[in-house]
Amino acid sequence: MSELINNSRNRVNELKKLILELHNGKNVQETSDKLKEAMGSVPYGEVVQAEEELIKDGLERDEILKFCDLHSEALKGSLDTTHAKQVPEGHPVDVFKCENKELEKLIHQIKHLFAEASTRLESESADDLIFKTRGLFNSLMDIEKHYLRKENLVFPYMEKYNITGPPMVMWGKHDETRSFLKSSFSLFDDAVNVNVQSYLDFVDMMFNPTIKAIEEMIYKEENILFPMCMDTFTEIDWYEILKQSEDFGYCLCYPETKWKPAFAEGESASVDSSERIRFETGSFTREELESVINTLPVDITFVDKDDKVRFFSNGKSRIFARPKAVLGRQVQFCHPPSSVHIVNQIVDDFKSGKQDSAKFWINMRGKFIHIAYYAVRNSANEYIGTVEVSQELDEYRNLTGERRILQYDN
Repeated sequence: MSELINNSRNRVNELKKLILELHNGKNVQETSDKLKEAMGSVPYGEVVQAEEELIKDGLERDEILKFCDLHSEALKGSLDTTHAKQVPEGHPVDVFKCENKELEKLIHQIKHLFAEASTRLESESADDLIFKTRGLFNSLMDIEKHYLRKENLVFPYMEKYNITGPPMVMWGKHDETRSFLKSSFSLFDDAVNVNVQSYLDFVDMMFNPTIKAIEEMIYKEENILFPMCMDTFTEIDWYEILKQSEDFGYCLCYPETKWKPAFAEGESASVDSSERIRFETGSFTREELESVINTLPVDITFVDKDDKVRFFSNGKSRIFARPKAVLGRQVQFCHPPSSVHIVNQIVDDFKSGKQDSAKFWINMRGKFIHIAYYAVRNSANEYIGTVEVSQELDEYRNLTGERRILQYDN
């Protein structure tokens, strides 16, 4: 039968027919077997074309969305990516793939906790598993930046090339995953004195569907979306996507290597450092301002009014490590589960105007650390964010008397 299907048009028609059979209740495995028998392998571009045509033929977007995972399940093992273009290091697609690898590592750790639970007695406490799972789900929330870059940077270019169906469907699947994650955190909030049986119920009810949704999207991206976009977008398109990616941040990894197309080789990689940034009481060049901030013996982190981490200083000896992937991340997910309620209280009190600062001091690794949070307000006294300032104080706690004569410390 495979000899009869000798051109792209026939393959797309056959694929549309098989997809409709899935929607009409045909068994996934049976459809998958029929697909392999009929076509052997399917070029990734024809999968997109088939779904696009089905939508144009009148198949509702919600119907495609409902059966989207069944489509990919039936296609597994049949998709042909042998002709996909090579992706240069640091290219936006390379960054997306790097993020997917980090997400898969997280999912592996989460599944390990599920497996550990299945070896315990049902009546045994699972509070430790809940705590560990929540910590890993905190990291999983970084996926929001991955999805936002797709929705705001990749999808508009797909629509520019009249590829409208897949972006709509994928956005819907993103929202499903967001809903799963939100519901998972509702379970975490209510999980008090949980035993293993209840934990496994949570796994079946919400945790497992959440990670399965993420895995399914990774498969669709790696085998359909990214290869198709590499074929369709120009280098100019990708360069525009790259330049705007920083605005949304990166998921779990930061691209230290930045791809640059041949036509942009002559462009300066950084902002003009001689241009002055003017304030009410003076001005800095960008280089001066960044150097001053990084010279101060404090860690500075700024969180905007929407609770997203927007900046951190990068001095020689930071107290708390800050990977660049944290930029754009929701601040609540940058802290261990046990302290999230404190973060929320501080932010809520700052936003309401109830408080303007919160200060803590701790002993950590033999050092006395002072941590202060300050509400940042504009000239109209409107809340625009929170700045965290951390400093090691051992040197100052040991001071006695006075020093009025010049004396260097090194």
